[in-house]
Amino acid sequence: MTKREIIRLTLEGGIPPYVPWSFKFTKEPAKLLFDHFGVKDLDFSVGNHILNLGSDIGFFEELPDCRFQDVFGVIWDRSVDKDIGVPVEPVLRQPTLTGYEFPDPEDPRFFKNIESEIFAKPELFRVYQIGFSLFERAWTLRGMENFLMDLYLNPEFAHELLRRIADYNIVQITKALSYDIDAVYFGDDWGQQNGLIMGYDLWKEFIHPQLKRMYKEVKQAGKFVMIHSCGDVDELFPDLINAGVNCFNPFQPEVMNIDTLMAEYHNQLCFHGGLSIQRILPFGTRLEVIEETTRLISLGKNGGLILSPSHSVESDTPFENILAFIQVAQNQPGYLNQT
Repeated sequence: MTKREIIRLTLEGGIPPYVPWSFKFTKEPAKLLFDHFGVKDLDFSVGNHILNLGSDIGFFEELPDCRFQDVFGVIWDRSVDKDIGVPVEPVLRQPTLTGYEFPDPEDPRFFKNIESEIFAKPELFRVYQIGFSLFERAWTLRGMENFLMDLYLNPEFAHELLRRIADYNIVQITKALSYDIDAVYFGDDWGQQNGLIMGYDLWKEFIHPQLKRMYKEVKQAGKFVMIHSCGDVDELFPDLINAGVNCFNPFQPEVMNIDTLMAEYHNQLCFHGGLSIQRILPFGTRLEVIEETTRLISLGKNGGLILSPSHSVESDTPFENILAFIQVAQNQPGYLNQT
């Protein structure tokens, strides 16, 4: 079986010949791995099964003083966080869209590498990514505190902003679906270490309707829906499954009982993640990383898991720990039999 077929089988609730994986890294650890393997692309070296296409955070134009501007006009300070950064100030200072023009959802930069990447890596499962896909896009435009207050004080504006963001995404999804892709990935953080940022009732009123609209476009095309939300959000799983979600990432062990949820949602929801980037990877020994990675693989042997750290691997992770989980994944007997 190709890696593309194995991911598809896993998403459909089947039992794969081994637990597949897909790993992401922030800039510093990625540079270490580039140097270690002597490559400029890590997909083959680490054995990734998923081909990430498009741009999960949008494109940035470099400005002075470690600042970058995304396609929505938000300026980000990357002096500390080198990968994404922190929004400097709201673009929408008032609760209105008057005078604001949305960017082009069909900007060629989002699609320019799709065909060449598929050609170079035909055996990988193809996922078009949309980062900051709804709530995150809203608060980066408006400011976190402002937008959370808008949910109470300016609900009509909040609904309009979320609807316009979803409209933008749907146009981009339609364009992405014209390529030979397998899934669309929506990144959007709703959780904290304890529960939802905005609470369930507000999530259901404001966020859920637009999610259903976006996911419907993907499902009607016969493709898979993969989503990302950090934090303690497992209370949303029934709603997300009903809306059409096939795969949930990042599956944080610090805020979720992985063993219980894997059993509860077996054949209903596939999980992508599970390996702690808050405890095991940065602070564990190499042996502890090996043991936990092995345990997760055992947990996913009957399907329902795409192995991964519970977020892009950060620079606080010792390099020997990074190599450890990569090697455990690659040393699975079923994988070695296929290669």
